[in-house]
Amino acid sequence: MEVLGLPALAVATIVLTLGFEFVNGFHDSANSIATIVATKVLTPVKAVAWAATFNFLGIFISDTVAKTIGRGIIDQDMLWDYGVSLIFCAVVGAIIWDLITWWWGIPTSSSHALIGGLIGAGCAVWGLEAIVWSGTLKTIAFIVISPLTGMVAGFVLMVLVMRLVRHYARGTVNKWFRKLQLVSSGFFSITHGTNDAQKGMGIIMMVLFLSEGASPEAEFTVYTWVMIACGLSIALGTFFGGWRIVKTMASRITKLEPYQGFCAETGGAGVLLVTAILGIPVSTTHTISGSIMGVGATKRLSAVRWGLGRKIVIAWTVTILASATISGLLFLAFVHMGWTG
Repeated sequence: MEVLGLPALAVATIVLTLGFEFVNGFHDSANSIATIVATKVLTPVKAVAWAATFNFLGIFISDTVAKTIGRGIIDQDMLWDYGVSLIFCAVVGAIIWDLITWWWGIPTSSSHALIGGLIGAGCAVWGLEAIVWSGTLKTIAFIVISPLTGMVAGFVLMVLVMRLVRHYARGTVNKWFRKLQLVSSGFFSITHGTNDAQKGMGIIMMVLFLSEGASPEAEFTVYTWVMIACGLSIALGTFFGGWRIVKTMASRITKLEPYQGFCAETGGAGVLLVTAILGIPVSTTHTISGSIMGVGATKRLSAVRWGLGRKIVIAWTVTILASATISGLLFLAFVHMGWTG
């Protein structure tokens, strides 16, 4: 059966992917607004509206992450053997894991959930031969590198700001940075949209290439309507927000004042911008969590609740394995029932 000229499963996968982007924005809204909510710069409703707008604008900066998702995780020849059903199972696995961690209030990575979904579905049939190791290992390495880099960036920016404003009263400094934090939050939201919306773009373009009969070697380009659809989905998800995770990010890792929130957002956004340009699909959650911890560490190491940080790191570690397991089992069921193609 076809819908709008595409196989029904392809249309279902595209809709699910847009749903994934919505859940991504819903799940990751804390990344963009945690600090401005914690420092009371904006009310939660105004904060998510602000973040959603800049998330959408971020889709126009780069498409290198989409290419990594589309070409750099699963072997293209093997993917073409099973087609859209594999991608469908990968997206479902990622969505299920995202919703589980959202319910628990744990800030995990939607990006790595999706990558785990692709790996799990591919390995369910072909084993480790399905993996494109160059792209996958680079992505896995940044599970560690991105939060550490975010931590360093947040720490360094915080030290610089404290030196620059050391002769001014705390109230005066916070008054300045309440306004500047709007800029840093917008910057972070743009880079969040640049990084995270591209993952959905990569998935949808894989579906379209498979449905259109393109060869595995075809040039990978992202259609404009796909960019806009993914951007709108993640922006709407951000607007509706995931308040359970906001509570964790905004107050439980460390207490933040406006000048500290500015440093955390700016440091995290800088890391996200560089990785997006390089085509590395990193986690915005990892990055901002590391940056917040780096800012907190400038006060004193005990200001950061490292116990909670350890729990978050454990959740990051199991995300790829968990989403891979879910999607792999689902895809095996599809193969068993003959629902492939």
